[in-house]
Amino acid sequence: MNERVRHFLRESGPVLCLEIGCDTQMALLARAGQECANWPRWVLPSPARLVGQRIRELTLLKCGLWLYGGIMGNGFREALRGHLAAGLPTSATAAVARALDEDVEAVRARGVTISESCPANCAPVHLEDFSPEFWEGMLRLSGLPQPHMVLAAAQDQGSPPHAHGETRMKDWQAVLSATPDPARWIFAEVPDWLPRLRALQKKTGGPVADTTAAAVLGALCDASVLERSFREGITIINAGNEHTLAALVYRGQVCALYEHHTERRDLPHLLEDLRQLRLRWLPSEEVQASGGHGTAFGEQCEAAGSFAPTFLLGARRGLFAGHGRDIAPHGDMPHAGCFGLLHGWAQTRPHS
Repeated sequence: MNERVRHFLRESGPVLCLEIGCDTQMALLARAGQECANWPRWVLPSPARLVGQRIRELTLLKCGLWLYGGIMGNGFREALRGHLAAGLPTSATAAVARALDEDVEAVRARGVTISESCPANCAPVHLEDFSPEFWEGMLRLSGLPQPHMVLAAAQDQGSPPHAHGETRMKDWQAVLSATPDPARWIFAEVPDWLPRLRALQKKTGGPVADTTAAAVLGALCDASVLERSFREGITIINAGNEHTLAALVYRGQVCALYEHHTERRDLPHLLEDLRQLRLRWLPSEEVQASGGHGTAFGEQCEAAGSFAPTFLLGARRGLFAGHGRDIAPHGDMPHAGCFGLLHGWAQTRPHS
């Protein structure tokens, strides 16, 4: 652990770091005066997965449901579609309806009734990516201190809420053009075009980032990876359960981004996409045509070379076996994003 992180923890006190995915959420409690190998850490079902489980329970019980709360990950959508297909009563607040689709009338057309209170024939289901009460209880029962700060990451589809990949990648193009430094992609003040992160920050009270930033920063926590990027351009791949991210990095700065859905692209097509990405020949529209989110390019990095050295993270990294080197920052691959948030914020946080 570098001195900046140690100094930050001495100043801030315990920090809870969270990376919230579609299926799982990773968490670690960083504490001053301890080796990072001794920090408590968790791999838990994602909040959206738990919501989906609750919806399925209500479907089996043939009970209606009422969705309330705020914007969160969409991992419960399949369960919701099943509930609607069963013809069971389904209602939601107007705020939740707009989070499901910017067109509230389209939500109504699917069979969802808009209601600001829970109908008599429905059970309430709360939507949120972060529950302070859950983490307060988890830490208290574990005999651990409460955090003085929460650093959290989640994938935000961009503005408008839950827009298609086209909007997400246009937003990322703007971010990449503004600064290629991934540590600057951790927000103390969340831009308006990131509605999910704004909702998350209202619950955590701390800095937030997209999981894209967390993954890149996590890989760069490995000193050998960061050092290699200062000698030549590298490719970082984070193959997650739902999404695959590739980032071209030179001297610790991001030169290009690529995002696709893991299940929708086989290895030969992924490798061809990466070849074209490294040559800057892969337009975002081509990736979207195959069902992915797209690409975003920063400034030309001619001195970077071919970006051939490739480093692999993520639960599905085995898909790229033989086409890169597995890495485990601080000896812990699953929590790489959490370490990335911690390193990135310690590096760029505002000082009083």
